[in-house]
Amino acid sequence: MVISNKCVCYKEIIEAKKVKLSDDKKFIEEFILGHDFLMEQIRGGKPVYGVTTGYGSSGKNYLTFDDAQTLQKNLYRFHGCGVGDNLSYESARYAVLIRLISLSKGHSGISYELLKRLEMLLEKDIIPIIPSQGSVGASGDLTPLSYIAAVIAGEREVYFKGEERKSIDVHNELGIKPYTFKPKEALALMNGTAIMSAIAITSLKKFEMLLESMESYVAGMYEVLLSDDTPLSEFVHDESKPFSGQIQVAKNVREKIKGSKLTHGRDDRYDKFFNDNELNIQDTYSIRCAPQVLGVVRDNLTISKNWVEQEINSVNDNPLIDGKNKKLYTSGNFYGGYVAHAMDTLKISIANVADLLDKEFALLVDDKFNRGLGENLKISTENYYHGFKAMQITLSSLSADIIKNTTAASIHSRPTESLNQDKVSMGTTAALDFKKMNRVLEDMLSIAFIGLAQAVDIRGKEKVSPTLLKHFEDIRSEVPSLIADRRMDIDIKKVKIMLNEGKFS
Repeated sequence: MVISNKCVCYKEIIEAKKVKLSDDKKFIEEFILGHDFLMEQIRGGKPVYGVTTGYGSSGKNYLTFDDAQTLQKNLYRFHGCGVGDNLSYESARYAVLIRLISLSKGHSGISYELLKRLEMLLEKDIIPIIPSQGSVGASGDLTPLSYIAAVIAGEREVYFKGEERKSIDVHNELGIKPYTFKPKEALALMNGTAIMSAIAITSLKKFEMLLESMESYVAGMYEVLLSDDTPLSEFVHDESKPFSGQIQVAKNVREKIKGSKLTHGRDDRYDKFFNDNELNIQDTYSIRCAPQVLGVVRDNLTISKNWVEQEINSVNDNPLIDGKNKKLYTSGNFYGGYVAHAMDTLKISIANVADLLDKEFALLVDDKFNRGLGENLKISTENYYHGFKAMQITLSSLSADIIKNTTAASIHSRPTESLNQDKVSMGTTAALDFKKMNRVLEDMLSIAFIGLAQAVDIRGKEKVSPTLLKHFEDIRSEVPSLIADRRMDIDIKKVKIMLNEGKFS
């Protein structure tokens, strides 16, 4: 991917393997204007926030030009107080890439040399190790982003060649001189939303895969519960309630059940209804309304991806520099509200997916509702076996774990830093919440797919669609049918690996 001052799309970001800055002369010349103008301002003795003043509530403390470089070094050093689990290599790499994209717009007053240093980190795969907690999401992700600034200066630790190393050792090994920040440069690096955006984009990728897997599970449920496929019809969605997400879910499930000998149409059910007093003329909501439930989620996912993409392509540090027109703007683009609201919305969305999955799995294992699949999907008739009884309990406990975390992080703004940061976004907290909820949904889906495979054993694999047969065979290659009671935790882990490899999406 080539980066300039042009916008990059979500797909380019998540698929970027190699990254380089544009060598277009016009891009470089326009970029340098901002840095040159900023240097003119501070050499002329004009106070510039965070450059020749202290930070935040200390903005009243004026400094000389000679102090400006020391100020930048102190900024990343005193913010070296991150806690919590470290971001994954993937998320940390996204954070570097996202900061490069934002700073390349040329409105931050940094030198082209610093931009090249960010490019070098990506090129040589020197990725900062970044603690996940310590940001309130405005003024951006100051504390976690300080770890990128520190690494550029040869401090703290990095991921390098599959190991965790000291940054200075890697610099020395590669013959790279640690960077000395010019006025405003550490602030420009740290005063942005790259951490929350990196966590968000990693989780968006994951959730999209999990949502596709959920559609596969729903399709499997249509089959093994001998359901009426009329609710999936184009007339119901495309012609009657044309929300794009709902249309897409119905289409996806329709495609997945093609070739099944277990589903049927409404007329078939209508004929059978009069000969079977136990058969309701309609399926339960968790089956019949699955496209409506998941359609909202799909549309929220699309909106959230667009917002995160736009945030990544935004200039979100302070102050902003207009080099062409020689103006400086004090502003608040570091406020991560769009990412916060996107993640909070997706927290509600993933909770709805978990709730739907819990309801559908309850139908699957309960002999009052599963249309002949038996008590707890037991294959053996021995009374001392228990089938999927405990698996349902675990799945239900996980659904509660997801649902209880749906409270919006963005409404928990905490005033801090001597009331200068008195209204903050909590965007990073919202993104971390969503990330955790994704991990729980992985376990839920893994349990659910093992139960679905057991139902295929009972119905007969020769009756299912090619799609469900493929899922069944993948699961059975690692996990045998449940006959006698046995531990299932290892089975769950095996299926979770398949899930994360995208075998059900």
